[in-house]
Amino acid sequence: QVQLMESGGGSVQSGGSLRLSCAVSGYTYSQYCMAWFRQAPEKEREAVAALEPDGTKTYVDSVKGRYTITQDNSKNTLYLQMNSMKTEDTAIYYCAELKHYSCAPQPGDNWGQGTQVPVSS
Repeated sequence: QVQLMESGGGSVQSGGSLRLSCAVSGYTYSQYCMAWFRQAPEKEREAVAALEPDGTKTYVDSVKGRYTITQDNSKNTLYLQMNSMKTEDTAIYYCAELKHYSCAPQPGDNWGQGTQVPVSS
């Protein structure tokens, strides 16, 4: 069974940078996508970045040019590099293994527990 665990969250100032890590254990399928989501206070969870099996990377418009999703297969770890952070980036960040072809969340997907990222002014 696949398990995911986020780390690297913490306080950061506006304009600063932070790198989140997601350790993956168990087995995954090459046709599944790996992604980062976030949920801001009193907001719905939204997709932030996704890494498709063919290497294609997609980002929500609000983080394009600032966030980078990468994967180190030798370490079984997914990363999210966040630069030029803004207060509106404040959220709990989750990594996920998504089974649907569109990388949309579905029952049966695997999720990490989340890591908090508060961005101060």
